[in-house]
Amino acid sequence: MVDRVSTAGAYSAILQNLMLAENQQLNAENRVSSTKNGNDLKAFATQAETLTAMKSVNTRIVGYQAQNTQIAAKLQTQDTALTDLSNTATSVRTSIANALASGSAETLMQEMQDAFATASGDLNTQYDGKYLFSGGQVTTKAFNATQMTDLTSGPALSTFFGNDNFQTQAKLDDNTTVTTGQLASNIATPLMQVFQAIQAYNDNPATGPLSGQLTAAQQAFLTTTMQQVTGVATGLTTVAAQNGLVQSRLDDVQKNLTTQQNSLTSMIGNITDADMAKAATDLSNAQLSVQASAKVLQALQGDSLLNLLK
Repeated sequence: MVDRVSTAGAYSAILQNLMLAENQQLNAENRVSSTKNGNDLKAFATQAETLTAMKSVNTRIVGYQAQNTQIAAKLQTQDTALTDLSNTATSVRTSIANALASGSAETLMQEMQDAFATASGDLNTQYDGKYLFSGGQVTTKAFNATQMTDLTSGPALSTFFGNDNFQTQAKLDDNTTVTTGQLASNIATPLMQVFQAIQAYNDNPATGPLSGQLTAAQQAFLTTTMQQVTGVATGLTTVAAQNGLVQSRLDDVQKNLTTQQNSLTSMIGNITDADMAKAATDLSNAQLSVQASAKVLQALQGDSLLNLLK
């Protein structure tokens, strides 16, 4: 039996080989130039579902990281204000101790007013144009008194606090939610009670003013007040420490998110990133195949059954 040979059949076979070689060359060129195995999910066949899931998780992680960066900056601003409040309470204690040591309150009330102004400013600290310690009332001042005398002008001390009871919470990752908000009334009521008591004692004709040489009664009052403000300073230090714990928790979460993202990036890369050595080899082989098929086609153009019959 003799196989039938035709020019058309030979051309068809050679053209198919040439087209296949050109497709392989194009695929290899794309992998070399883009360093990726494909440009869409179709290129990854059975791994497309896995790749989609990993990219979804990665997108969520990136969102958490961006949000947590903002929260970290807010907590840092909050930490500065809380630490300053604690230091202010300590300075009040120091001023009282100095007055008791010298037996004179010549500058005490001015020092108290300066400390009060600092504390008031700390309570009204803003981040991104919003009051940090106002709870949900972010456009309302957390504390409205501007002078110590405001505290003894009649209204209850609580009326000077502009915060509500809402404390901001943040979801740092899929499993971690923390309270990041602090309320001015919770933080500073004991400190403002100290300022209020000092101002009331100073304004009372029977006990004040607190200026010049201290009387025995004034010394007794300041001694009691100094003990009270010592506890206030300790309380404010605790509040600042609690904020620090949230900062530490946030740092840990951010590190974990970075580890997860690096792992996901590696896993995604194992699917999408081309093996450059293999891609270069495939390109070289495909180019040789194209050249070989082209030469065969060129040689075939010079052959014909009619020539063979001659």
